[in-house]
Amino acid sequence: MIAHSGDRLSGSRELHLARPRFNRGGGKPWHWRVELDGPAPAAVPADASPAAPAAADDVADARVRLRGGTADARGGRDRSGVTGDAAPPSAATAAALFDGRRLTVARHLAGLRKNALAERIGRSATAVAGYESGGARPSPATVARLALALDVGPAFFLPAPAGGLPAGAQAHFRSLRSTSQSARDQAFAFGVVAAEVVAVLERHVELPPLDLPAAPLAVDDEDPAAPVVAARAVRAAWGLGDGPIPHVLRAAEHDGVVVAYLPPQSASVDAYSLGSAGRPLVLLNPAKHDHHRQRFDVAHELGHLVLHADAEPGTRRAEEQANRFAAELLMPADAIRGELPSRADWRALAELRERWGASMAALLYRARTLGVLRETAYRNATRAMAARGWRRREPGPARPPEQPSLLPRAVALLAEAGVPLAALAEQCHVPERLLAVVTAPTPTTSAEPPAPP
Repeated sequence: MIAHSGDRLSGSRELHLARPRFNRGGGKPWHWRVELDGPAPAAVPADASPAAPAAADDVADARVRLRGGTADARGGRDRSGVTGDAAPPSAATAAALFDGRRLTVARHLAGLRKNALAERIGRSATAVAGYESGGARPSPATVARLALALDVGPAFFLPAPAGGLPAGAQAHFRSLRSTSQSARDQAFAFGVVAAEVVAVLERHVELPPLDLPAAPLAVDDEDPAAPVVAARAVRAAWGLGDGPIPHVLRAAEHDGVVVAYLPPQSASVDAYSLGSAGRPLVLLNPAKHDHHRQRFDVAHELGHLVLHADAEPGTRRAEEQANRFAAELLMPADAIRGELPSRADWRALAELRERWGASMAALLYRARTLGVLRETAYRNATRAMAARGWRRREPGPARPPEQPSLLPRAVALLAEAGVPLAALAEQCHVPERLLAVVTAPTPTTSAEPPAPP
């Protein structure tokens, strides 16, 4: 059980509600806390035998608990403030309070251009542009048609919940050339909704406090050591030592970073990150099922969050800096240099892949950048991997990707307190199916919403 709020990575998978704690005044319960059974897993030392990192299920979820006065201990009556009793806002209400920015988000989520949406609702593209800019206000009938065309409720067009993304927030997309602007807009709109969902959840659920060191780095800074120093600072702040990280995603969640999967329609967009007003977000590609590459994606996006809060996203230099950060975070130079082979020893590389949780391709590149592997040997090794089809799928048993637990656990905890997903969706002003995708522990692979966490 959790003995102290300062315990790190303690407990096991099992989640249950503990006994209600009572205040000194009237003896009424003021919150439920979460207890996790099991001991805290030990860190993996750098000089340990080359065994695989701890399995994902062996690493504890981040601690989550309900805020004060959440559930009545006797009758289970919801006291969280999340209720589903009130009727959802009507089209007339949404028209009176219409926020054009919400229409832009909904249109981007649907992957539609203004003229395509205009055709669906029987209006002109100029009219749609006016609704979005605030220059015109749609009638209740038009709001109803917009909601039907975009598959959202009228409430979606109300002003966004407080605490989401700040105005002008930028996403760090991996490559601006390989994806269309429409695909990036769609993925960014999902990130906007995810940030708002997190803000609403935090009204009722206590998530781990954010502890992410900031090390701003200009994208034109050519110092190769700066990202390395930043990665070491994160390892030190998170108490990760210098050995393999058993669960990169869970380590990020334990220190307050929210991780979620993008919806299936954003499968063409690689992982990206957002710095929100309250919590940074990492959004993962839903179609990437490679365990080791996903870990590098998480580490790469952490690099952007640490280094590039105010930097222009998408530049080649920024991506190189994030890659250096990720390499040092996952494979610290001082710890791994002596383990890397000086030639393409596939058996040794396969063992190191399981020990360090990094792909063979990443290990080869690390050996090259650390001067262990000569340039010619590196090029020959990458050609050999391509010829054998290992660039697409490396040999050996496939391991499942790491799974987010923070948002799924928060939703499950509210459900335990009698707060259904539908009631939470009303507070977020989003359809229940969209909320289910945001809070899912695994990627959604179809239009059908995922099973409740």
